Amino acid sequence: MASIQLEREDSISRQQESPRSSETQVGMKVEDLWDVLEPQLSPTEKLNACFESIPVSAFPPAPSSQVIEIKSDTSLAEAVQILAQHRILSAPVVDVDAPEDATWIDRYIGIVEFAGIAVWILHQSEPPSPRSPSYGNAIDAAINGITKAAGLGNLGPEDAAMTSGNFFEALTTSDFYKNTKVRDISGSFRWAPFLALQKSNSFLTMLLLLSNYKMKSIPVVDLGEGTIDNIITQSSVIHMLAECSGLQWFESWGTKKLSEIGLPTMSPNQIIKVYEDEPVLQAFKVMRRKRIGGIPVVDSGGSMAVGNISLRDVQFLLTAPEIYHDYRSITAKNFLTAVRNYLEKHHQDSPLISGMVSCKRDHTIKELIQLLDTKKIHRIYVVDDNGNLEGVITLRDIISRLVHEPRGYFGDFFDGVLPLPANSRV
Repeated sequence: MASIQLEREDSISRQQESPRSSETQVGMKVEDLWDVLEPQLSPTEKLNACFESIPVSAFPPAPSSQVIEIKSDTSLAEAVQILAQHRILSAPVVDVDAPEDATWIDRYIGIVEFAGIAVWILHQSEPPSPRSPSYGNAIDAAINGITKAAGLGNLGPEDAAMTSGNFFEALTTSDFYKNTKVRDISGSFRWAPFLALQKSNSFLTMLLLLSNYKMKSIPVVDLGEGTIDNIITQSSVIHMLAECSGLQWFESWGTKKLSEIGLPTMSPNQIIKVYEDEPVLQAFKVMRRKRIGGIPVVDSGGSMAVGNISLRDVQFLLTAPEIYHDYRSITAKNFLTAVRNYLEKHHQDSPLISGMVSCKRDHTIKELIQLLDTKKIHRIYVVDDNGNLEGVITLRDIISRLVHEPRGYFGDFFDGVLPLPANSRV
């Protein structure tokens, strides 16, 4: 599969041709502060000071289609459909039993994700014995196969074969899947606690939570109403940065090469990957175990990437199980092929159609930001001149290079705002 190489663009002229966006207005606030800060501060210290002076309330509001809440009595099947319909990876869960005058910390019980639903299923019930009279039932076989996938060992060809045919259709049409409520998986693996920002919190706090603390999205609450006012994601921050191209503070940072700011942070032998002939469940299992959002699919030689699978792609196992009927086994390669065919048939745009997006170490951080924003992807792979993998750069990596966490910055910030459910296993 051909890589999509990073193309250099004249970002300044692009910005001049388009009207000032709300994201650019935020960048101009940074520009104004940048000009008046003490000259003896280093560029990193100046950026920290600028972002600390801007409240989160200045961040542009997310589209209403993305500020979605899921009620605690929603079924897993309904939750998956809501997330897929709105093209979001996660959503806050509001407790339907909370009193009307509840504060936000009592109103919301956590964040539910595609991955959380899949991983909860992975950990259900002990696999039935092959000698059991019920063995052979489609849903029993499905649960057996999925439970095996939750193990710590590698999955083999038989596991990929077990997921063929009506495996996921049997699962997603079962009462087990339809009747389980979102609140039933509260506290399960990858169930994220509800950590929110107030409008008065700073951009610096928000950026650090999205980078150092690995949060993919952060709700902003209205204390008076006890409700969510905005949701800020890693992707929306990258979009904001892309809109700031041409501003002095951004250019002084963004024109640096990847190697100058220490990206990628890993060596080639540290890249977590899955081989194309391994079961696709292996990919999702590895992502759960390593707590990462995506991994490359590599050829049998192990050095050339042929695709990428991310946590968002687990939706295709749950929302379109019929697309795997023609495959004797769902390997990572077959998964990518089936999903691409499905998306092209239904004329749906997706990063999975674009193929691998790659860059080289001599590209700038600005070029990466522009490409990540244009392609709406969460990671980009660094390759050498021969196309061999050298590293991976995520949205979090980029944000983490923009600011740094001062010693003792958060203090007691996390105290009392991370109430884990009683049955938490995180």
